[in-house]
Amino acid sequence: MLDKTSDVTVAVDSWLAQFEAALADNDGDALRRLFLSESYWRDVLALSWHIQTFNGAPAILQALQARVAQPRGFAVDAERAPPRQVTRAGTAAIEAIFNFETDIGRGDGIVRLIPDTADGNRLKAWTLLTALEGLKGFEEELGSARPRGQSYSRDFRGPNWLDLRNASLAYADRDPAVLVVGGGQSGLAIAARLKLLKVDTLIVDRETRIGDNWRKRYHALTLHNQVHVNHLPYMPFPPSWPVYIPKDKLANWLESYVDAMELNVWTGTEFEGGTYDETKACWHVVLRKADGTRREMHPRHIVMATGVSGIPNLPAMPGLTDFKGKVLHSSAYDDGERWNGKRAIVIGTGNSGHDIAQDLEGSGADVTLVQRSSTLVVNIEPSAQLVYAPYSEGTLEDNDLIALSMPLALGRRSHAMLTEQARQIDKPLLDGLESRGFQLDFGEDGTGWQFKYLTRGGGYYFNVGCSDLIVSGAVKLKQFAEIDRFVAEGVRLKRGETIEADLVVLATGYRPQEELVQKLLGKQVADRVGPIWGFGDGQELRNMYVRTGQPGLTFIAGGLAQCRINSKFLALQIKAIEEGMLPRGAASAAE
Repeated sequence: MLDKTSDVTVAVDSWLAQFEAALADNDGDALRRLFLSESYWRDVLALSWHIQTFNGAPAILQALQARVAQPRGFAVDAERAPPRQVTRAGTAAIEAIFNFETDIGRGDGIVRLIPDTADGNRLKAWTLLTALEGLKGFEEELGSARPRGQSYSRDFRGPNWLDLRNASLAYADRDPAVLVVGGGQSGLAIAARLKLLKVDTLIVDRETRIGDNWRKRYHALTLHNQVHVNHLPYMPFPPSWPVYIPKDKLANWLESYVDAMELNVWTGTEFEGGTYDETKACWHVVLRKADGTRREMHPRHIVMATGVSGIPNLPAMPGLTDFKGKVLHSSAYDDGERWNGKRAIVIGTGNSGHDIAQDLEGSGADVTLVQRSSTLVVNIEPSAQLVYAPYSEGTLEDNDLIALSMPLALGRRSHAMLTEQARQIDKPLLDGLESRGFQLDFGEDGTGWQFKYLTRGGGYYFNVGCSDLIVSGAVKLKQFAEIDRFVAEGVRLKRGETIEADLVVLATGYRPQEELVQKLLGKQVADRVGPIWGFGDGQELRNMYVRTGQPGLTFIAGGLAQCRINSKFLALQIKAIEEGMLPRGAASAAE
């Protein structure tokens, strides 16, 4: 490995030059010699109009030769972090951020080089990212390209800014090009991206106010990852904000974001469903507005931004209908104060179950937490934050690109290493939980909480105190397998004991998102799309941030960082369709 910064930069420049020449000449042998046998290329729209990953030199060579865009002008990006030596997924490498262009757009990328011991320690690519940054001729209206709005010399009798905003929001004489269903962070992120690309976009949300999806959740909720990871596009949080953002603070920010970014939003509006017109390449949708009236619209695109899922999971539990107390799904739980002096059973040991149990215990309730399956537990500090360590230094833009560049296989390897590190840090707590009968796991192949989220949307808990309450006995623990059935007074165990309760909270998660698609758009559309979220047999999240098998239907979900990063690429695809750069039909591998 090289030692001097200048030597590192020279090595990167040399590799990029050879890569560009080999691509220009379509020289398969030269391309093959530039990649390690174990190597990874992730292309995010730049050369293929798809988000996809290729493993190994033969697969990379085949995909590069099948590219639909010819890249050129590869150069180290002088405005980003300089080429440097790093360790990623336990492997030392030279990492460099570069830019390039094609006929249709500008691109960013990252290459990581390591010596090939089988070829005289020649530096070769271990990982490569090529990502579309923007479309030529359709740049975002930012900086020097910001819109002028009304001119300095204006008509004092004409409409002012507020008149124009109200007219835009009313949609009295037009339909939006894009209808975004859901006004949480994912819906706002994609709408903001589309606005700056001049794509007419309307968000509809059934809540009374933007932010109510956070505002109405339980009293003590704060985000479990730190503020510097969680910014929305274009508007970072103020530097005075707390490390962990309270739910109401975030909710108010989302509402302010709509106003500041001039996003068109109809709140109190229910998306009742829609059908796709193949001939006209648009949707026929029905919206029920806050005043009870219905509005038909014909957008060319629907973006489902309803979260990983929107339908509460209410599993059948023997005798639950016999219980005479109150039964709530965790999504309907708001505050523990009314349960002071009462008895509560919380079923489910993910974040919501633990947080609700802690809130109830702190409010003076007698709480029993029921575990249905093994759960990953990690202390919120420092262990849960290990995965975000790169964000503690460097710029947000660089760190987002680094996060985007990690292929699935290396991401799993990296998270397994961090999970083992967290397991050792948290050993006293984990030993205490096991002594109480708590069933622990550490994710598939030990890959930790983030891959649990990416594959199933839950199954883990960031400990902010409830685990300590379980260890101390302040929150009692039972296994679901111990339960015989619910009875009028509470729950009866198989050994005959009855745990009396006034409240049962079902912290049992949500149904798969494809069920919501079927409910709103019909079985045929749901079948065309297929599974949503998780990885299946592939290396990318299924049907997320990309065109799907159903023309005009896309999905966005995830935490704030995921939405910030991936909204850009979903917006670019929609803009490309609107400008005729991509067909309006379903996604095709032949593009």
